[in-house]
Amino acid sequence: LFPFPVRGSEGLYMVNGPPSFTESTAFQRDSGKNCKAVAFSKDGSLFAWCNGEKVNIANVTSAELLRSFDLPKAVCLEFSPKNNVLVTWQPYATAKDGTAGVPNLQLHEVKTGKCLKSFIQKKMQNWCPCWAEDESICARNVNNEVHFFENNNFNTIANKLHLQKVSDFVLSPGAQPTKVAVYVPGSKGAPSFVRLYQYPNFGGPQSALANKSFFKADKVTMLWNKKATAVLVIASTEVDKTGASYYGEQTLHYIATNGESAVVQLPKNGPIYDVVWNPSSVEFCVVYGFMPAKATVFNLKCDPVFDFGTGPRNAAYYSPHGHILVLAGFGNLRGQMEVWDVKNYKLISKPVASDSTYFAWCPDGEHIVTATCAPRLRVSNGYKIWHYTGSLLHSHEVPSTEEMWQVSWQPCLDGVFPARAVKYQAVPSELPSADPKPAQAYRPPALRNKPVTSSKLHEDEPPQNMKPQPGSGDKPLSKTALKNQRKHEAKKAAKQEAKADANQEPTQSSASQSAPRTTAPAVTSGDPEVDKKIKNLKKKLKAIEQLKEQAAAGKQLEKNQLEKIQKETALLQELEDLELGV
Repeated sequence: LFPFPVRGSEGLYMVNGPPSFTESTAFQRDSGKNCKAVAFSKDGSLFAWCNGEKVNIANVTSAELLRSFDLPKAVCLEFSPKNNVLVTWQPYATAKDGTAGVPNLQLHEVKTGKCLKSFIQKKMQNWCPCWAEDESICARNVNNEVHFFENNNFNTIANKLHLQKVSDFVLSPGAQPTKVAVYVPGSKGAPSFVRLYQYPNFGGPQSALANKSFFKADKVTMLWNKKATAVLVIASTEVDKTGASYYGEQTLHYIATNGESAVVQLPKNGPIYDVVWNPSSVEFCVVYGFMPAKATVFNLKCDPVFDFGTGPRNAAYYSPHGHILVLAGFGNLRGQMEVWDVKNYKLISKPVASDSTYFAWCPDGEHIVTATCAPRLRVSNGYKIWHYTGSLLHSHEVPSTEEMWQVSWQPCLDGVFPARAVKYQAVPSELPSADPKPAQAYRPPALRNKPVTSSKLHEDEPPQNMKPQPGSGDKPLSKTALKNQRKHEAKKAAKQEAKADANQEPTQSSASQSAPRTTAPAVTSGDPEVDKKIKNLKKKLKAIEQLKEQAAAGKQLEKNQLEKIQKETALLQELEDLELGV
C-alpha cells in the first residue's frame, strides 16, 4: 500500500509503503541524474516523471509504461483531476532574433498522447491551469484577466473575468457550482481586495458573493475550505513599517460565501507562520506570534476554540480525516512535533524529526513521512516513516556523496480509507526510539560543581480550552478581559486576607508587654484626620518593635534606627492622648 517515489542524484525509484518499505521491483529504477519532476494523478492510479530526455506516464499498479513524450526541457508536470490531461511546462526562451519564443506550456491528452493546446507562459509562478473537480471548467490567468475554458475545449475562451488587475485567483474544491476567489492588489491609495464569485456570474461588484478589502497587502494567500463555504486570506506586506519584524507584517482575514467577513484577531504579536483548514471545514488552526509561537484553533465565527499554548513550532498539519493535528517546528527549529487528538484535545505523542525539510501525512491517516532534502540541506539527506503515536517505523539515509531531492506519498481519493479510532499507545517498532539526547547548556568552570538553577528566557504558556463551559452562555474572554479578571480576583483575595487578619488580631496575645495598645481592636474616633494620625503612629510603633527584635537577635543597628527606638515613649504618649481624645 502507498508506494512513494524517491527522486535524487541516485535517480528515481519507487519504495513500497508500510509495512515493508522495500524498493519496488515492478517499477524499473530510472538511474539518470536529471530527473526534474514527478507527479501523481489525483486518484493515485497514474504516475508521470521527466528525466531530462522524455516525459513518461506509467500505471502505478502494473508499472506499465502508458505514454512517452519527447520533452527534454520539461521541469513541471501536473495531471487534471480526472486524468484526462497532462500539463507540462518548460522555461520560456525568446528566439535569437528577439521575436517571440515557442509556446512552453503544453496540454496533452493522456489517452491518445495528442497535444490539445500550447500556450506561452513566461513565469513559473502559477504556471499550471486550474480545473474544477469534474473538469467542466479550466481557468488560467492571462494578462491580469482570468480566462475560462469549458469541457477541455482549449480553442474557445468560454468566459472571462476582467477586473482592474487580477493578480491571483483560486477555484473552489468540490462539486458544482464552482466558485472563484480573486485578488486585486491596491494602487494609488486604493485598498487591495479579494472577491468571491460563482461561475459564470461575473457582472460587476454586485454579482460578487462576498468582498473584503484591506490596505496592508503586497501579496496574499487564499485558502478555500473543503466544503467551499469560506476562504481564509493571509495578507502580507514585505516590510513591517513598525520595525517589529524582519519578515514584514501579516494579517488573517475570513470571507464566507454568504457575504460575511472578519479579521481573525490573534492575541500574540508577530508573524503568521501557518494557517490550515481542518478537512471538516468547520474550524482552522493558526500558528503565529514571536517565538515561542502560539497555536490556536478557531471556529467559523473566528472565536478561539482551543489554545495550544506556546512552543517551538512554525507549521500545522491536519490528518486527511481531520481527527489528528500535528504542530511542528521545522526549518530553523529543531524538528519537535506535537501530535494532538483533535476531538478531545489530548496530546498523543511528541516525536522529534531533526533537520526535516518536508512533512506529509499518508492518505491512510496513520503514517507520516518526514524528510531532509537538498537543496534546502545538502547533508544527512534521507527520509523517515513514523506512526502518529510516536513510533519510528523506518529510516533511510542516502550515502553522504549523494543527494535526495523529493519524496511524496501516492495519493488516493477521499473515502477510500475510513477514519480509525485514535490510539495513544505507541505501536511496536523494530527501530529504537529516535529521541535525541537533550543538549547540555554550557556552564562556566566556576559553576560546574554547584546545583543547576533553571533560567528560562520565556515561560511557556500551557494549553487551555477556550470553549465556553456548558451552561454558561458566555463567549471566551479576550486577553485583556482575562488580565482584568485575574487582577480583580487577586484584589478580592487580598481584601479577604486583610479582613481575616483584622478578626484574628484582638484574640492574639501581645508578644511584647511594652506596647499593649498596638494590638488593641481598631476603634475609630469619628474624625478622619485623627484616625489617620493614629494609624501612622501605630505603623511607627510596629517598626520600632521590629527594630528591638533585631537588636535582641544581636544585629548591629544604624544610628538613625537607634534614634527611632528612643522616640518610642513619646510616640506611645501621643497615641494615648489621641485615643483618649485629649
